[in-house]
Amino acid sequence: MIHLENLTKYYPTRYGPKYVFKDLNLTLPGDRDIAILGENGAGKSTLLRIIGGIDFPSKGKVRSERYISWPLALGSGYQRSMTGRENVRFVCRIHGIKDTRAIEEYVKEFSGLGQNFELPVAGYSSGMRSKYNFSVSMGLDFDTYLLDEIMSVGDVSFRKKCEEALDAKRESANIILVSHSMNVVRRHCNAAILLAYGRAEFYESIDRAIFRYENL
Repeated sequence: MIHLENLTKYYPTRYGPKYVFKDLNLTLPGDRDIAILGENGAGKSTLLRIIGGIDFPSKGKVRSERYISWPLALGSGYQRSMTGRENVRFVCRIHGIKDTRAIEEYVKEFSGLGQNFELPVAGYSSGMRSKYNFSVSMGLDFDTYLLDEIMSVGDVSFRKKCEEALDAKRESANIILVSHSMNVVRRHCNAAILLAYGRAEFYESIDRAIFRYENL
């Protein structure tokens, strides 16, 4: 489970703090695939980043014993001067993986980058970066995968490949997903958090959550 305890995020402004959300208290079950829904500016990606540990709350904390991925977003950054292979090694070592060879080859094959895998990621097109990012994420085994608008990656055949890989991961893991596509949400999720007016509600029914979201 992932516990959000009095989670608050605000940004200082000349007029005082601007709250993204305030005093969120939720328990997210580890056996559900959860969508985060909300209008633009509601804090969906911010909440995902905080759960993933790459942003910090202004108050409160996230408590979990699960092995949680970084937020897998189309714009996720790597060291641009390093090659695709070197970035895989770097990510693996951050996560305590010493023998990186199998993951390197998995990412090269899954992404379909060919020899571009040996070139600096600075030269990758946006489509190549998207495929590379998803492939790196699938190369590691997490308990919870955080996905931010990443299911639109690549062409039709690559998206099908991504969905099959994600379905295989979900046999032993769960996902927390941000997407503006309700078809994607319905395809991948069976529960939801709705962020609205600085608060959060957890829904056991994805259809109920989508109904509430579409009627904000």
